[in-house]
Amino acid sequence: EIFTGIAANPKMNRIKALRVPGADLAFSKREMKSFEDYVRKFGAKGLGYFQMKEDGLKGPLEKFFAPEDLQLLIDRTGMEVGDVVFFGAGDKKTVWDYMGRFRIFIAEHEKMNLIDKDRFEFVWVVDFPMFEIEEGRVKALHHPFTMPRDLNHEHLEDIESIAYDIVLNGTELGGGSIRIHKQALQEQIFTLLGIGEEEAQEKFGFLLDALKFGAPPHGGFAIGFDRFMMLLSKKDSIRDVIAFPKTQKASCIMTQAPSPVELTQLRELHIRLRESAK
Repeated sequence: EIFTGIAANPKMNRIKALRVPGADLAFSKREMKSFEDYVRKFGAKGLGYFQMKEDGLKGPLEKFFAPEDLQLLIDRTGMEVGDVVFFGAGDKKTVWDYMGRFRIFIAEHEKMNLIDKDRFEFVWVVDFPMFEIEEGRVKALHHPFTMPRDLNHEHLEDIESIAYDIVLNGTELGGGSIRIHKQALQEQIFTLLGIGEEEAQEKFGFLLDALKFGAPPHGGFAIGFDRFMMLLSKKDSIRDVIAFPKTQKASCIMTQAPSPVELTQLRELHIRLRESAK
């Protein structure tokens, strides 16, 4: 019953399970309890888990589940003796975030070491949602010029866009989308985003006018070559493969940029600097 309220609203909530082979043999109960502190940093209210013993699933939440529900969990996750299943529940965006982070955290743990550093695993991510709703406001997940796959859905969050990412070993290498090339469709998307006709004309009039002339279907794809080099060279930071990496303050240690500019250069560009009050 502890999860009934969460499961009753699948549109907004999620319950995610993560099976970790051999974790019951690798970690003590104290260590598994400490994992809760990790996920709490990312908004989790807790982290449940079951250990697969010889006589079935055991764990702090066992009393909240009927025997048939525990057996269903074993069947669905394919658990074997020595495995642990961790699960999170709550708001879907929060659950997706912390369970995704925890998945990588547990895989990289020195007692697990589940990631083969010598393998290169690619995956295409497609069918992104067109919209997301935050604090009651509709926003474009990618950008408002992405081509929707089909607008005929009852809920806005069920509308998919024609967008795509390529991911290598969990790192996004690049992505793109097909763009809207029809004026009427673009205006419809603006309406769904709460952008009125006057505002749309003021901010995006140049685009709407251009679409009147018959822009062809178009799209693209961009890849982060430096990220690719980072993975090929087995580096942990993209800064290690950038020729002139900048610091977090956007300054370049090698060239000392940004550097002072001559007054004559500023005048040529009609730029005037003002000292801020200290």
